[in-house]
Amino acid sequence: MMSIQVTTLPNGLRIATDTMHDAESVVVGAWVGVGTRHEPWNANGVAHLVEHMMFKGTKSRSAYALSTAIENKGGQMNAHTTREETAYYARVLPEETGNALDIVADMMRHSVFDAKELDREKQVVIQEIGRDLDSPEDLAFEMMHSLAMPKQKIGRSILGSAKVIAKLPRGVITDYVARYYNAANMVIVATGKIEHAAFIAMAKKRFGGLARGKKPVEEKAHIRGGALVTPKDIEQTHIILGFAGPGYHSKEIYATQLLSVILGGSSASRLFQKVREKRGLVYTVSSAHAAFSDAGIFQIYAGTDPKRLRELMPVMIDELVDLRSHVAKGELDRAKSQLRADFLMGNESVMRRAEMLGHQILAYGKPVPAERVLSRLNAVTQEEVQDMARKIFAKKPILTALGPVDELENYKALARRLAA
Repeated sequence: MMSIQVTTLPNGLRIATDTMHDAESVVVGAWVGVGTRHEPWNANGVAHLVEHMMFKGTKSRSAYALSTAIENKGGQMNAHTTREETAYYARVLPEETGNALDIVADMMRHSVFDAKELDREKQVVIQEIGRDLDSPEDLAFEMMHSLAMPKQKIGRSILGSAKVIAKLPRGVITDYVARYYNAANMVIVATGKIEHAAFIAMAKKRFGGLARGKKPVEEKAHIRGGALVTPKDIEQTHIILGFAGPGYHSKEIYATQLLSVILGGSSASRLFQKVREKRGLVYTVSSAHAAFSDAGIFQIYAGTDPKRLRELMPVMIDELVDLRSHVAKGELDRAKSQLRADFLMGNESVMRRAEMLGHQILAYGKPVPAERVLSRLNAVTQEEVQDMARKIFAKKPILTALGPVDELENYKALARRLAA
């Protein structure tokens, strides 16, 4: 019997459950297909501010009542905002499923966005922005996104700027929620010790009257190369070397994920072994592929002593060049095993399964069977990974550097080395 079931209500709202009979908890949540990418031009940060405000009171519950309704029963509640999605979720004991869904529904449908609460929460978010500005690694990644996707909503900060947040009118927030928090753009998810039919009855009662609405229209993302080098008097230099890559709808996404694992996805990866273990040039080095619906950024991050910059960059680039023609069967097999194990071990987590289910239905319109994901990963060949290395690393590089940068090779020289 398939553990995942999806039912669409008459108003277009999708209700998805993933039954785990041996679980001792349930995750209940609302995944909404809206994020930084969908904000008005003059309201960067509104998606994240809305996430905060959803916890600040409804027509029938105060902020304190919302939190204690879950926590008094031993549960936990949280939320997150990305460039394309916003999610709200509670993890509770099975007998508290209805109560948790009540709270999520109340927040989604009846939040009041009280003006005094809004003023207070703006100050909380402004402090969060300040914290990230004080974190060189976080700031370097923000710089990288703005450089790679300039003058595009998707490239802007998820948190927004303190100046914009401070002046954001309440009407912009309520308009944003009215436009995007609708049945067509939302998925209600339950994973763990839950029965589909029982959960559908709960969801119909609480969400059956939600307006249908429609999904947001997205401007196509465009990834560009360039350099953004910012001198800063700190102990380390933070480097991100990025390249345009495929979005998560592309068939090339599996080869790209494997390429990332081989290059810098684990302690056995090329960069970790050659840059950290053999030469001691960094404490942290890694690679990852950030995939959006229609584009992606393959990114390599390193934090290093400024005096080691001159030695670090050539070693990193040599590995990128080598991957175009040399991927050993052993390292590809190891990368496949790592991704397979991560996927299957993640399936033991009630929260991880909720996150995957919510994202998959928003992204693909349906759940993606685990067998299909693993089969496609396993089918990737050495030649396909090398081909992705040639495609990705031939793109104009995206170089971000923050910290002491006197020893950093200039962008044109770095690009020539990659093109060789």
